[in-house]
Amino acid sequence: MKTINILKLVAIFLFVGIFTACVHDDDYSIPSDLGVVENLNLNALLANPDFQEVSIQYVKDLYVNGEVHAIASEIYVKGYVSSSDVSGNFYKEFFLQDDPTNPTVGIKVLINMTDTFAKFNLGREVYINLQDLYIGESKNGDGVTAIGGAVDVDEVDGISENRANLQVLRSAVTTPLTALPVTFSQINGAHVGIYVTVSDAQFASNIAGTDPFVSPYDDFDSPRTMESCEGFGYTNFILESSTFANFKDFVLPAGGGTIAGVIAKDYYGDNFVLVLNTVNDVNMDDSRCTPLDINDFTYIFSEDFNTAVDNTNLNLTDWVNFAEEGSELWTEQAYQGNGYAEFSAYNTNDVSNIGWLISPGIDMDAQSNEYLNFKTAQHHLDDDVNNTLEVFVSTDFDGIDVLAATWTPISANIANESSSWYDFIDSGLIDVSSYSGTMYVGFKFVGSGTDSSLDGSYHVEDLSILAN
Repeated sequence: MKTINILKLVAIFLFVGIFTACVHDDDYSIPSDLGVVENLNLNALLANPDFQEVSIQYVKDLYVNGEVHAIASEIYVKGYVSSSDVSGNFYKEFFLQDDPTNPTVGIKVLINMTDTFAKFNLGREVYINLQDLYIGESKNGDGVTAIGGAVDVDEVDGISENRANLQVLRSAVTTPLTALPVTFSQINGAHVGIYVTVSDAQFASNIAGTDPFVSPYDDFDSPRTMESCEGFGYTNFILESSTFANFKDFVLPAGGGTIAGVIAKDYYGDNFVLVLNTVNDVNMDDSRCTPLDINDFTYIFSEDFNTAVDNTNLNLTDWVNFAEEGSELWTEQAYQGNGYAEFSAYNTNDVSNIGWLISPGIDMDAQSNEYLNFKTAQHHLDDDVNNTLEVFVSTDFDGIDVLAATWTPISANIANESSSWYDFIDSGLIDVSSYSGTMYVGFKFVGSGTDSSLDGSYHVEDLSILAN
């Protein structure tokens, strides 16, 4: 009897040891092992010749605006976890991005699990068997594509924990994430779900150093205005934090520096927001930034469009207004004494609108240290990934044949979905001192007059070439 009791006691201890080893405790360290069943499921998925790996972008392209798409195909997607609920700032969801160091696209994963960080930690490589799952929006109209496990009318719901154990499978690989450097003005729909970092950032002066991250009067989320110095002004952006975040009562830093987080949308999908994985990603112990002083520069060329004749095709001396596709041209617009150039695809009835607006030639050999600067605005922009405004320069344009010229794209801060309608955004100072001869600046609009998600409008004003 004593032998039997001892054996029973040993068995109980073994059982308790095995059981406690399988449950999550308060250890926030990165999990190093995989469950046996999970490992078998992942190996079986990867070894199955009937299943094909697809990209995150491929999955996002399955989504049809306003609908929920059921996936019947034998496909799976791989990504790296870019968000964490370790601080309580995310709830029953996480984001995946396509690369840990140079991401180009992200997607939301809805999952009926809390404390997902204990399994899907930052940088964890995750494979999702997409068969019989769904693609859609968790909040209809918010513009954030999500993978879910159920349908609620025109929205997707979370994947159950039991199903996730079979279809949302982590590998043993965890790769440290490198936050993608961006400016607030550059952030657009392509950045949703991506872990980014912004330099020269600070909180608005009326809240910095005094207000907490989360207002005590908010029930769910608190927006806090951030700003950064870009060119001759400030660009604003929103930090959104949950009332359940463990840093909610921390006071916003008074200084400036860097901030990193995941790009998402607010509840109604009206604005892009930055969401923190941890408050440790806020490093603002440096001095606050100040914009550049225009008085330190000399104008070489400028056009403020204030001679605009309202609502007419743009016809300024030595400017080229060219429709590459469709019949619509850039127009002159004036509002309360302010003139600007506009391209709008609304009601053009053209399947594709591509319109060029090209400046007069600028002599780049008469001075040195030249910079390009301009302002842009938007209204009714719903998809800034496909309804775009780009800026180019050319030194071999003959002033007539736009498509025969060589056009070099220029990186600039351009108004996007997150910009308030009609609010002009400074491009920043763009160094063009490496160009010689005669340089032309070209603005290229791409949109559609038959697709309501691509018929937004862009404005351009205050184009300048300056020398320092």
